[in-house]
Amino acid sequence: MSRPLPSKRQKPPQAEPAFVSSQVIEARRYYLDLKPPKKTALVVVCGGHERMRSDYVVERTSFSYLCVELVIEGAGSVVLNGQRHRLEPGVVFAYGPGIAHTIRTDPKRPMRKYYVDFVGSEAAKLLAATPLGKGKPARVADPQELIEVFDALDREARGDDDLARDLCATLLRLLLLRIRSRALAGGRSVPRAFATYAQIRTHVETHHERLRTIEEVARECLVTPMYIARLFRRFARAGAYRFLLRLRMNRAAELLLDEGLMVKEVADRLGFPDAFTFSRAFKRIHGLPPSGLVAARDT
Repeated sequence: MSRPLPSKRQKPPQAEPAFVSSQVIEARRYYLDLKPPKKTALVVVCGGHERMRSDYVVERTSFSYLCVELVIEGAGSVVLNGQRHRLEPGVVFAYGPGIAHTIRTDPKRPMRKYYVDFVGSEAAKLLAATPLGKGKPARVADPQELIEVFDALDREARGDDDLARDLCATLLRLLLLRIRSRALAGGRSVPRAFATYAQIRTHVETHHERLRTIEEVARECLVTPMYIARLFRRFARAGAYRFLLRLRMNRAAELLLDEGLMVKEVADRLGFPDAFTFSRAFKRIHGLPPSGLVAARDT
């Protein structure tokens, strides 16, 4: 899934554009063409992913570009032209010029989401052909398929070769086609297994600070660990424990950076037997030990 820590952007603008929200605790963004030509077929403007603060809210009467967003963690709501819709993992939505929208996170379960902004006549037609073209969010049965494309967009946008823009345009086409193919139609119900998966995932997101094993999750959700493993392989294409560990290590990073706790204090807070075990888990997810994050914080 998405990388949990921000990194330096390739060729960043002098300052963040005005439309970029500052109500985030983590963000990874890229910029390709903030001044695209007025007449074009398809151009990726910018994109990335963000973890919302608990007070996150965006209210606009319009937007300069077309935008597609995918929620991968937490919960919230979006109002599109006066109609309110619930947001949760696996829900994708879109807006653009002339579309009033308000995006708000649940303060108890702040969202994390991907987004991509783009323009062009071909892009508009591709978007209109998806269920999002009707002005309503849609749920995808396998969000990981979209996450893979969003991650590929992020990688290619940071390339320094002349093909970066063309590669991103191709990936955007793939993203919109996958949404068209994978989104559950309005008349269809969500698969029962997906509903169970979403409930378990929500439980893990809500209680990840105290949960330590998938066996604990299984007991509290009244299912077996093996069934949880099957659900996550089917709908997340990732291990259930890896998902739990990532949430716990994201929380650990917040405690280190935002609350200024020391490594041993965070290890105790999250129920690890010692700082060594915690540090090993942290490095497994973030690629560096927590001491490295503390050192960067204190410089």
